[in-house]
Amino acid sequence: MREVILTMTMSLDGFVCGPEGELDWIFDGDQEAITWKLETVSNAGLHIMGSRTFQAMAAYWPTSTSVFAPAMNQIPKAVFSRQGSAILTAAEAGIPQSGQQQPGAESWRQAYVTSGDLVDEIARMKAGDGKPIIAHGGAAFARSLIARALVDRYALVVHPIALGKGMPIFSEVVPPRRLMPISSTAFPGGSVTQVYRSA
Repeated sequence: MREVILTMTMSLDGFVCGPEGELDWIFDGDQEAITWKLETVSNAGLHIMGSRTFQAMAAYWPTSTSVFAPAMNQIPKAVFSRQGSAILTAAEAGIPQSGQQQPGAESWRQAYVTSGDLVDEIARMKAGDGKPIIAHGGAAFARSLIARALVDRYALVVHPIALGKGMPIFSEVVPPRRLMPISSTAFPGGSVTQVYRSA
C-alpha cells in the first residue's frame, strides 16, 4: 500500500501563504534545502493536487528549466476538481506556447481528473505497491486531506518568518491530532524540515 506524503512550506506561525496567497517569502537559494525538496518530489509515483494548484503548475512547469522540472513534468499527475475534465482544457489554455516544452510536459494534459469522493479516490490510489503519492496542495486541498486523516506522512519545510496572518492547513483538525516526529533537518539558510507520521 502506498503512502500519501503531504509536502508543504510554511511559516513559523503555521501559514502556507499570506492572506492573499503571497509566496514571496518562500523562495531562497539554500542549496541543501533545494536538494532535500528535489529528492522528495523525485521519489513520487504520483503527484496529486487541487484544481487551483494544478492550473498554476500546468502554466509553469512545461517550459521551466528548474532542477525540479523533470520530476514535476515526468511523474504522473492526478487533480481533484469539481470541474471534471474541463480542468484540462483550462490548464491547456494556460500552458505557454512560447518557450521550449520540456520532456514530460504532455503529462499535464494527460492528468487523471476526478470529481469523486476524496476518501474513496485516495483509498483507490493508495491500493497496491509503488512509490509514494506526493500531495502538493494548495491550502484548501491540504486541509481536506488532513481533516479526513488521509495523510500518512507530513514533510513540512518551516521558514524562519512569522507572517501574523495567512492560510493555515491544520485549522479543520477536530479533535486535536497527535503526530509522531520522524526527523528534523536544519538548513544553512534558516529553514527546517520537519517530518511527521500520523499516529
